[in-house]
Amino acid sequence: MKSKPKSKSQKSRLRLLHQYYQFTGFYSFVWSAVKRALPAIIVVVIGIYLVSRFVDINAFLVKLTETLPVYGVLTFFFVSETLLGLIPPEMFIAWSGKLSDPWLYLGLLALLSYSGGLISYWIGHIITKIPSVHRYLENKMEKQLKNSRKWGGFLIIVGALLPLPFSISCLAAGIIQFSFRNVMLYGSLRFIRFLIYGLIIFNVF
Repeated sequence: MKSKPKSKSQKSRLRLLHQYYQFTGFYSFVWSAVKRALPAIIVVVIGIYLVSRFVDINAFLVKLTETLPVYGVLTFFFVSETLLGLIPPEMFIAWSGKLSDPWLYLGLLALLSYSGGLISYWIGHIITKIPSVHRYLENKMEKQLKNSRKWGGFLIIVGALLPLPFSISCLAAGIIQFSFRNVMLYGSLRFIRFLIYGLIIFNVF
């Protein structure tokens, strides 16, 4: 009998949350961000597909991890996570599982991924210093920038937890000049993603 009031309370909270997001423009911000990112995502997907037709990417990565020394693999991963981060980190997590101390190297991978994202943020920040880019952002995208700065935390959380390039999320955060402190805070969720993937790939359960 007591579960019904609780259920109604949860529904009312969800309704209020929905109204808040609707009023503050969160939904329009997400939809606008998706529309702007969609062409780039399509280009990247097509590019990866075309490359995969001629090159076995998975075989290349396996060969890479087998050929390079440990520090070479870590360096390659760090560069990848700093520059767009298009190579899935799962391959490197699986590689760390074959080493003598897998959890140590998993932690190093998570730290390198997190650090690469922070560097990407500053790359985006530097891009805005280019006069033509700065004028375009201030004159043509003033409204979008206002909403992006308001909901930038959502952008970082999605990039940190979901199978999306974390580097690109941080780069975008730097371009919109989102708070670096908040990028560091929300971006730390990246460690949780690596922990979850490690538990799964290392067959802990």
